Amino acid sequence: MTDSQLIREIKDGNVQLYNELMRRYERKILAFIFHMLKNTQMEAIAEDLCNETFYKAYRSLHSFREIEASFSTWLYTIARNTVLSELRKNKSVQVSLEQSGLTPHASFDAMPEQAMLRNEKVSMVREAINSLPEKQRSALILREYDQMDYQEIANILGQTVSSVKSLLFRARASVKLQLDPYFSEPIFEESKG
Repeated sequence: MTDSQLIREIKDGNVQLYNELMRRYERKILAFIFHMLKNTQMEAIAEDLCNETFYKAYRSLHSFREIEASFSTWLYTIARNTVLSELRKNKSVQVSLEQSGLTPHASFDAMPEQAMLRNEKVSMVREAINSLPEKQRSALILREYDQMDYQEIANILGQTVSSVKSLLFRARASVKLQLDPYFSEPIFEESKG
C-alpha cells in the first residue's frame, strides 16, 4: 500500500493504519532529529521529538494535501520545525553530531590503528557539520544522509531549489575548508644534496 492509499484510509477512519506510516518513517525521522539536535540529553529528547512529530502529523493529517508536497516532505518539515522550536527553548545546551549514536564502525578485522584513525576522521567530519549554520546543516543532512532531491529539500526548508543548491555549495565548501588540513596528502619536496 502506498503512502497516499494509507493516508486516504486513515482519513476515512481506519486510524490503525497510522502505525504503518510511522513504521515506514520512524527511523529516518529519528536519525534526522538526531542530526539536528544540539542538546546534551539528545537521545531522550530525540525520541520525544520524534514522537511529537508523529503526533503533530497525525493531528494535522486532515489538512495534508498531496498536491502540495509528498508525505515524507511534509513529515520532515514538521520534524524540522519541532526541533527548531525545541532548540529555541534550550539555547544554552549543545551536543555534537558524534553523540547521535550514528557512528560508523570499523570492521572487526581492521587494525586498531586504522579503527582509531577512522573514528577520528568521522569525529572531525561531524564537528565540521555541526559548525555549519542551521540551514546549511539541514540541507546537507537531508541531501547526503537522507538522499533527498533538491525540490524536497526546498519544500522542507521553505527555500527555492536554487537557494538549496547554494546552501549545499556553501556547506560543502565550508566542510572541505575545515577538513582540508587533515585529509590532504602532505607533499614532500626532495632536498638536493
